Amino acid sequence: MKDYWVRDLSLAELGRRRIEWSRNFMPVLSRILERFDREKPLKGVRVGACLHVTTETAILVEALRRGGAEVNICASNPMSTQDDVAAAMAEEGVRVYAFRGQSFEEYYRCIGYVLASEPELTIDDGADLISTIHKLYYGVESEELKHVREASGDLGVKRLVEGVIGGCEETTTGVLRLRAMARGGRLLYPVVAVNDAESKRLFDNPIGTGQSALDGIVRSTGALLAGRDAVVVGYGNVGSGIARRLRGMGARVTVVEVDPIRALKAAMEGFRVETMRRAASHGELFLTATGNISVIRGEHFKLMRDGAILANAGHFDVEIDKRDLEALSVRRERVLPCVDMYVLGDGRRLFLLGEGRLVNLVCAEGHPTDVMDMSFSLQALSAEYLVRNRGRLPREVLDVPRELDELVAKLKLEAMGMELEELTEEQRRYLASWELGSR
Repeated sequence: MKDYWVRDLSLAELGRRRIEWSRNFMPVLSRILERFDREKPLKGVRVGACLHVTTETAILVEALRRGGAEVNICASNPMSTQDDVAAAMAEEGVRVYAFRGQSFEEYYRCIGYVLASEPELTIDDGADLISTIHKLYYGVESEELKHVREASGDLGVKRLVEGVIGGCEETTTGVLRLRAMARGGRLLYPVVAVNDAESKRLFDNPIGTGQSALDGIVRSTGALLAGRDAVVVGYGNVGSGIARRLRGMGARVTVVEVDPIRALKAAMEGFRVETMRRAASHGELFLTATGNISVIRGEHFKLMRDGAILANAGHFDVEIDKRDLEALSVRRERVLPCVDMYVLGDGRRLFLLGEGRLVNLVCAEGHPTDVMDMSFSLQALSAEYLVRNRGRLPREVLDVPRELDELVAKLKLEAMGMELEELTEEQRRYLASWELGSR
């Protein structure tokens, strides 16, 4: 088993400087790190993580290690690793297997290296690590498992599963996959849905992605958003945040949505709501945020205007159908570091950002550090919760305990210099009573 697999160790000094810069904006996780250093709540626990390897992730890994854990980490996206950060982590003794621009084989070999450590806790962003464990256990054959097995060696899958305490999942797409496992009675161990905690989904998803997705688009294209005809596909926590921030930048925003409640919400918040087919004919900028496959596909590409820009903010690169785009194209050319031009048979050009992968991480730096402070604090506290409740939790997708969710919010407010109001005793009695009413 390799001790690490990174692009270039000589980048470590730059990575260390950037990690220290990010630490300035992660006061909540820093407090948790200090407590973990004193109490060692994860002592002796092997953690396997499949996350975007960024400066913020490096501080989460430090917190877990200060808490006594042994951490092995791979990337959760072939294009999202910050190579200088990965180098800095490797020099600190972290078993890190991540570099930007991984091939299909390399990506899954890195997952195999993490699994070779037989993790007792899994921490995912997109559920690739946990789904790989389940495919191995249930004997599901797939191309990627060949590469996983080559890297993991003589892995006893049954022994591995029996030793797992639990897992944490960071993102909407991953939680959807885990709930599908749970519904089918196939989930092998308890997993905390960190994504669904209010301190995560109300801030990380709409605010963090809302800002960072637009950052990725502007960095990669230099496009002016004001006045642009923008189409947001999906109006969940992520899509709604993107739509609001596009409008704040002066774009004319249309929403495409399959859920009638979400579509109505978008309409009541002042957005135009249309089918993808209709929006395709007039949009200049398209952003997907659904977690579903082929929401923009061949029939839509055929209707798009020359010069349309396509970007994805969902976890996997399946929302914009690249196979259909390739089939309709006579030529593809990389015109900028993060922009591929597809020339269709009639001469129209469509521009795909970041190979259809997460635009905020492939074309920019990902979420602002300030918001990742909350998300990764929840990850650290959820890991501690799983260890403290070892053997007592059901094999289900579990909510983050409310007290941990509120603790993160309170610590964040304190760090921002804000204060909470407190209920009086009379108010507490009133809220707890059914007898009291109008006076």
